[in-house]
Amino acid sequence: MTLVMGILNVTPDSFSDGGEFLEPQKAIARGLEMFEEGATIIDVGGESTKPGAERVTLEEELTRVIPVVHALAKAGVKVSVDTMRAETAAMAVAAGASIINDVSGGLADPAMHATAAALKVQYICMHWRGQSKDMDSLAVYENVVTDVINELTKQVASALLAGIEPTKLVVDPGLGFAKNAEQNWELLRNIDKFKELGFPILVGGSRKRFLGGENPSERESSSIALTTWLATKHIWGVRTHTVKPHVDAIKVVGQVL
Repeated sequence: MTLVMGILNVTPDSFSDGGEFLEPQKAIARGLEMFEEGATIIDVGGESTKPGAERVTLEEELTRVIPVVHALAKAGVKVSVDTMRAETAAMAVAAGASIINDVSGGLADPAMHATAAALKVQYICMHWRGQSKDMDSLAVYENVVTDVINELTKQVASALLAGIEPTKLVVDPGLGFAKNAEQNWELLRNIDKFKELGFPILVGGSRKRFLGGENPSERESSSIALTTWLATKHIWGVRTHTVKPHVDAIKVVGQVL
């Protein structure tokens, strides 16, 4: 059954909920709430990757992320750390995280794959072409499905070469990262082709612009619809801003398939 990864942005500028959970106690409370609602994993990130976002310093990322990871893990929550930095990943795992969710797939930090291999934790490798400030200009493909699969295959090969165990690897097509709306839809229409890579698939489409609506909060119903469809495709996991409606949708799919 498709699992739900609850998004916990400990940031002032994330596109959907920036600033809501920047204060550590609010972030911890939100993480516990999503866990109680049925999230299998809480994904803690301290750096916005919305289009156009500027990077934060390592020190700021650590200040935002580590106390939240530690508190949630201590409470028995399965935590992933959403980071492109090997040092942040290592410190988050030391604080209790058991998954590294690297939206750069190892391209932003040359030390990431070796670090993940040494830590022996699950590693999510997303398709990525460049930093957020440049991503819109990078959405140029001859064939988006073929190109993304080929580029993601190279990222996976690097991860395996560094020693990450195949059983610990998850892939993510990277919806919205250097992809426009039609390119996102084309990737989704061909999601079965990503299964041919041989790894579990995580999809993060929650509240993204291609789902329509002026504001992110207006995209919740379409996000749930996407989760429902992905559950019928037996996708490993979905990354969502809310938890209970997505968990409920997946349970319904499980009853009728």
